[in-house]
Amino acid sequence: MTTPFEESTKQWVRACAASDIRQGQPKGVKLAGIPVALYRLDDGVYATHDICTHAYALLSEGYVEGETIECPLHGAMFDIRSGKCLAVASADLATYAVRVEDGALMVEIPADSAAQS
Repeated sequence: MTTPFEESTKQWVRACAASDIRQGQPKGVKLAGIPVALYRLDDGVYATHDICTHAYALLSEGYVEGETIECPLHGAMFDIRSGKCLAVASADLATYAVRVEDGALMVEIPADSAAQS
C-alpha cells in the first residue's frame, strides 16, 4: 500500500502511441527531461532509463536479444524487465511502470522531474 506522499512523488506521462513500439526495436523518448527507452516483449511493453550505466550511450540505439538490451557502445547488457545489469556495467538501470490508456503508452516517472524540464 502506498502512502499519499508516495503517490504524489510520481506522475503518469504519455510517451507515445502503443502501436509505435515494435518487438525488437527499442524506442527512445524524453519524458519531463528523463531519457526513457521503451521495449515491446512477448508479454507487454517495458520502460528503462535510456542511458547506459557503464558509459554514456543510448540504449534505445542498442540491440534487443530476447529479454535483454545490449548497449551499442561497449556491449553492457541489462534485463529489460528488471533493469538488472547482466554484463560489463556494474549498476542496474532504473525501470518505470508502463500502462496502456486509450491506445497510448503511459509511463510513471518521478513527479519532481517535471519541474526540471
